[in-house]
Amino acid sequence: MSETITYTVPGIHCGHCALSIKEEVSEVSGVEAVDVDVDSKVGTIRGGRLADDRLRAAIAEAGYEAA
Repeated sequence: MSETITYTVPGIHCGHCALSIKEEVSEVSGVEAVDVDVDSKVGTIRGGRLADDRLRAAIAEAGYEAA
């Protein structure tokens, strides 16, 4: 079963920021799709058995903090 998790990422301000987050989060086990909207500063992640701590760690690895 697929689930969706949404995070606010206040530090993003450009397409490069969004791409960095997408690349890191895409490597997390279970992630099927990642969308990061620069204007709303929201990241939406879809997949199965998503682990909040791993997703937050991937966002941190990209240099940002999920709120």
